[in-house]
Amino acid sequence: MSLRKYLTSRAFFTQVFLAALIIAVLGYLFMHWLTFTTDHGHEITVPDLRKLTEEQVEEKLDELDLDYVLLDSVDYRGDYPKYSVVQQDPMPGAKVKEGRKVYIKINSSGFSSVKVPDLIEKTYREAVPTLKALGLEEGTITYIPNLGKDMVLEMRYKGRNIKPGDRVLKSSKIDLVLGDGKASYEEDIATDSIANPTTTPTEAVPDEQ
Repeated sequence: MSLRKYLTSRAFFTQVFLAALIIAVLGYLFMHWLTFTTDHGHEITVPDLRKLTEEQVEEKLDELDLDYVLLDSVDYRGDYPKYSVVQQDPMPGAKVKEGRKVYIKINSSGFSSVKVPDLIEKTYREAVPTLKALGLEEGTITYIPNLGKDMVLEMRYKGRNIKPGDRVLKSSKIDLVLGDGKASYEEDIATDSIANPTTTPTEAVPDEQ
């Protein structure tokens, strides 16, 4: 049989069909095996672990065949219970495979103390970033007459004056007393004149002849 006749024969088409069928079956089996080995389609939703204790985290993740790693503690946050989860990775709602580790950070047991910085004679714009850098907060702002507009003249904490170097808890609110810039040089001169009066010589009156 010539090649031309073979390529147009029924036997040839039968063999092509069988070869295509075998390839399709092998492809299906391979994809099925790949899906099984990679656990494709079987994903676990990461739960929200925030505000849970480490013991609660372990119990919750064990139920889902997940694991966790405690990275570190973070500075105390008053809106979270002590020793509870503050941050987690992956975030809640993420899809992960079985056995995935969730990394967590927990809240400290309380605020640590910091030294009050020296803000006296600094401007308000300089003072606020300095407070925030140390974990402190801006409290009540009070103005008093002084030439230095927005210059820090006093620092107060819970109604009492404090000085640089005093220790307060982080997140404490530091009240600032600022100059209003309304005191004038004329007022200062007038005050000095009252405190140190000077006599002005009077013109001599000539004697009458």
